[in-house]
Amino acid sequence: MRESYRIQGRNFEKAGEVSSEIKLVLRDLCIDAANTRRTVIVAYEGEMNVVMYAQRGTLTLILTDDDVSLEIADEGPGIPDIEQALQEGYSTASDEMRELGFGFGMGLPNMKKNSDEFHIESEVGKGTRVFAKIRLGSRPCS
Repeated sequence: MRESYRIQGRNFEKAGEVSSEIKLVLRDLCIDAANTRRTVIVAYEGEMNVVMYAQRGTLTLILTDDDVSLEIADEGPGIPDIEQALQEGYSTASDEMRELGFGFGMGLPNMKKNSDEFHIESEVGKGTRVFAKIRLGSRPCS
């Protein structure tokens, strides 16, 4: 299964809808609760990064018998120092984002922590692509 979702940057009213839809898809496919939770955390943090920093982006869900992969690509400012961006607490969020309750520097670290494989590619001025893979166990209703 492969499904792509569009994410509109700066649209905080719709923020979280893609990750909520992914949660329903995984639940319907009988993915166990722990892996669903990990996948939705990665999806939500990736979705929020697009909403907060980019003009637009896509989140692609790829599901096989063995794993769930998420590919999040955006047309944003890019990340000049990926290692720094992966440090807990590091944030480039604006005051406006912080007032909305976002931007505490846990997004990328949470994505990495909840992934079995994690990789970021970014080019300043062009955008960022994040790849995350969560390995699955057995499916209780398969």
